[in-house]
Amino acid sequence: MKQVKCNFCGSEQHEERRTEYLYSHEGQYLIVPNTPIESCLHCGMTYYDATVLKEIERRFFAIQKKTEAPDRYLEIPEKAYA
Repeated sequence: MKQVKCNFCGSEQHEERRTEYLYSHEGQYLIVPNTPIESCLHCGMTYYDATVLKEIERRFFAIQKKTEAPDRYLEIPEKAYA
């Protein structure tokens, strides 16, 4: 990924980092640790490479179809606000 200029603030200062990405589709979720991103050092805008997002989507649907296994499952408690 080589983001030349931030689309939000116009800054040319950025850094490549890794973060946790949450993919969601119809009430189902996939947490993807160590996802590569580019982050604007001026405003903090985050950019994801399209090929990375496509691979996350592919893996999500493969896990849903049970053609691939996830690394692990997490149970997330849910509590309504009101």
